Amino acid sequence: MAANVMLAIHEKKATAVDLYRPLRQYIASAYSERDAATADDDLCAVRDLRAAAVESLSLPDSSSLEQRRAALLAYARALALVEPRFPISPDRAHVHSLSFTWHDAFKTNKKVSLPSVHLEKAAVLFNLGAVYSQIALAADRTTDVGIRTACGAFQSAAGAFAWLRESGVAAKAVAAGATTVDVTPDCAAMLEKLMLAQAQECFFEKVIAGGKPPALCSKVARQVGVFYEEAYAALCAPPLSQHFDRTWVSHVQLKAAQFYADACYRFSLDLHQQEEIAQEIARLRIGMNALADAKKAAKGVAAPLLDSVNKLESNMKTNLERAMKENNSVYLMRVPEAGTLGALPAASLVKSTSLAEVLDASNERLFSSLVPDGSMKALSKYTEMVDDIIRTQAEKLQQSSEITRVRLKEMDLPDSILSLEGNVSIPADLKEDVEAVQISGGPAGLEAELQQLRDLNRVNQELLVQTEEMLQKEASEDAQFRTQFGSRWTRPQSSTLTKNIQDRLNLFAGNLKKAAASDALIERDVKESYPLMSILDRRPIESALPSISRPIMSLDGNEDAIVGALKQSLRQLESLGAQRAGLEDHLKEMKRKDDILPKLMAGVGAHDDLFRKEIAKYDPICAEIADNIVAQEQLLLQIQEQNAQFAAVFNLDDYKVARERCYKQIAAAVAKYQAIKKNMNDGLNFYVSLQDATGKIQQQCSDFIMTRNIQCREMIEDVQRKLAGFNLSSSSHNTNTPRSSSVPPDQHSPSPPPHAPHAQSSYGAPPGGDPRPVYSQPESRPPYSQPYPTYGAPPQQPPYGAAHHGQYQQHPQQHQPPPGHDYGQPAYPGWRGPYYNGQQPQPQQPGPYPQAPYSASGAYPPHHQSNYYRPQ
Repeated sequence: MAANVMLAIHEKKATAVDLYRPLRQYIASAYSERDAATADDDLCAVRDLRAAAVESLSLPDSSSLEQRRAALLAYARALALVEPRFPISPDRAHVHSLSFTWHDAFKTNKKVSLPSVHLEKAAVLFNLGAVYSQIALAADRTTDVGIRTACGAFQSAAGAFAWLRESGVAAKAVAAGATTVDVTPDCAAMLEKLMLAQAQECFFEKVIAGGKPPALCSKVARQVGVFYEEAYAALCAPPLSQHFDRTWVSHVQLKAAQFYADACYRFSLDLHQQEEIAQEIARLRIGMNALADAKKAAKGVAAPLLDSVNKLESNMKTNLERAMKENNSVYLMRVPEAGTLGALPAASLVKSTSLAEVLDASNERLFSSLVPDGSMKALSKYTEMVDDIIRTQAEKLQQSSEITRVRLKEMDLPDSILSLEGNVSIPADLKEDVEAVQISGGPAGLEAELQQLRDLNRVNQELLVQTEEMLQKEASEDAQFRTQFGSRWTRPQSSTLTKNIQDRLNLFAGNLKKAAASDALIERDVKESYPLMSILDRRPIESALPSISRPIMSLDGNEDAIVGALKQSLRQLESLGAQRAGLEDHLKEMKRKDDILPKLMAGVGAHDDLFRKEIAKYDPICAEIADNIVAQEQLLLQIQEQNAQFAAVFNLDDYKVARERCYKQIAAAVAKYQAIKKNMNDGLNFYVSLQDATGKIQQQCSDFIMTRNIQCREMIEDVQRKLAGFNLSSSSHNTNTPRSSSVPPDQHSPSPPPHAPHAQSSYGAPPGGDPRPVYSQPESRPPYSQPYPTYGAPPQQPPYGAAHHGQYQQHPQQHQPPPGHDYGQPAYPGWRGPYYNGQQPQPQQPGPYPQAPYSASGAYPPHHQSNYYRPQ
């Protein structure tokens, strides 16, 4: 039987080679010795994989086919990882002392030796196809399982030879140098057709055994013949025509003729059933002629094949004689010429099995630490392609969401639906302003701040009055002594020394008066604006907004249906929005997991083909995004129509006018409150600053008065000494005067000086304590270096203020101060100024209190410029 005669491919033989040493040397030179040490286990693994693939060729045929197939697949995957990392080729001989030697599978006396990884890959793929063909041939095709096994193995063999040709491995092997014919693209194409022919032949055996109709059997047989004819054509063309043994060519030729004739035979059986006797005769004659021609050219074919051909020829001859007899006696039809008949139909039931999955090395970890520049550049290019897809789709999603937001805002949705249910809202920025007002106390809290302004005004007024009283008391005492001592009281008048302070106190008093007027304006503004601002005390503020009410009279009672339909559409729109968010997250997750570097490093096929295949996995989600956008646009049109009905039934125009009016009222109230609040803050800052400055001037006055007290005490003592010296001189003069003088003693001596007044107490702190409230900022009094200074006498001489127990100096004039002497040395360093000379005081430099801020004509210092005191 013809089905028992098929061909298997013998494997190519190889010479052993050491991969470990040359590959390790390359890693050490191209990368580093450390990388070479890290890759040591991988190098050993590659060496062992090649040894297993080559040694498996010597194993017994039937028992080791699966083991040989597994060894070849493992080594093929390893070579896919070696190729992009190690430049093993004649033109890039960077891996030294490494060459692969392989014999031709059909002419074993021919071999080639090249430093080419492409030759190694081509040989391994060829042997993989050969092992698959042997697995198919070893299957028992008398059983259904055997037929399926054989058919699948032949298709896998065809896939191996197709991969050898289509992936470019065969072409690269040829380009590397003179190679054997068996691994050329032409031979790979011929072997692919031969394997497909034998796989289709398995199907033919199956349909014949299953008793299928003659028409179907004819189609299957015709396709078997087509595959054999294509293989025979390749065998007859260079370079294969002079390479294969003649028995191979004869076998393929006779097989092609056999299955063409068998197709004619099966087709004639169908014609006979349809009583197409004339055409049946023509088909039988054509098939028999093809068999006769093939038998003449066939040389050395297997006897079983010839037996099958002869049996088929006998059956056809029998049917032809019967048909001619029936036609001559019954039908009398004219037999058509062969050229007038159409081609026989064919049905292909097989195809080359793709080995991309079993040869995929992307999951292998060999040499994962070695990444050449070319692979990184390819990865960068692919990453840019993916980023472009992600960016484009993300922009579409964001644009779609923005369109939805704008369209809903134009239709005042879903705010109008929420308002109908009592869930009104105000714009976010306005709500933030209202919350800020309420947190700060709101309009109801303004009265407390007004009271604070009143308290601060009173405190500042009291401070000014106390300071004025301190200066007036000191001036009154100075005037008293000046009257008492007359021309002997030579120190400057208090009014001369305190002119600058008095001017500033007057300025502060004027500013304080203006501030009180401004406070009155604020208080009036608060009172007049409270009806406007009172809306801000509503909590929550949304309770002040109007709401949509149902129509008083309903004509058809379909309000609920309109609202329900609109709500349903809004929920669908929200669902589409959530779907868009999920799609965007899914896109980002796909990009995060999209790592094609292992596939790039596997080196299977061209990069462009890999890119197209990998980019294609983003097509489904891009289609989902497009569908989402279209569905949203249609839904927005539907919502627009539904919202128009809703607006007409519930009179939304009047509601929107009332709501906008309320928004404006709230905004105006916020603006008014903020303006008043700012004016109050300016007032508070002014009063605190004025209180601080007044306190500093009060401290200045206290220090001034203390110094004047010291000066007063010293001047009194000096006057008393002068008077005492004058009385002593008068007594001596009276001793030499005749006792008959009639002038009584009390007429010659001035009246005794009054008792020296005690030094005035400090005015730094008025009786009753400090009246300033807790929010004032009093300053501590500075320390003094000389609370009681001397007159500049040497240290060994006692000061004038010391008691001498009635003993006076012999020459008191030596201790009299020179003309123009300034009484009252400064109480501490830095206190020498216009207070202690008789000249007109000069303008002072800014002291411990700020000068410029309180010289302005306004109620507050210049650094508080605002509309605080502008009439409201």
